[in-house]
Amino acid sequence: MNARFAPACLLAAAFSLAGGGPALAAEHQVIVEKYAFAPMELRIKRGDTVTWVNNEKRVSHSVLMIGRSEESERFFPGEKWSRAFPEAGRFEYRCGPHPEMLGVVIVEE
Repeated sequence: MNARFAPACLLAAAFSLAGGGPALAAEHQVIVEKYAFAPMELRIKRGDTVTWVNNEKRVSHSVLMIGRSEESERFFPGEKWSRAFPEAGRFEYRCGPHPEMLGVVIVEE
């Protein structure tokens, strides 16, 4: 390594290890099983992604954001659907074909 660049590399490494770099987005899962979302309430950070995984045996589901004009396509057993949450807020949802199935994603800063 060139001696002129060593201090800059060390500084960049220290900055990254100290948590000064950009935070990485996390991925979370919601399991769809027995006509329920688990967990029913999920708290995440802004920028994280949630993936709903259908673990049913024979039933398709969707994720319909309540109060928003957004619904996933139906996903069948063994399939999944993901959505990123770039802004903070409370995102209540239900299953499109099964309105008794409710959940909420709470996105914090």
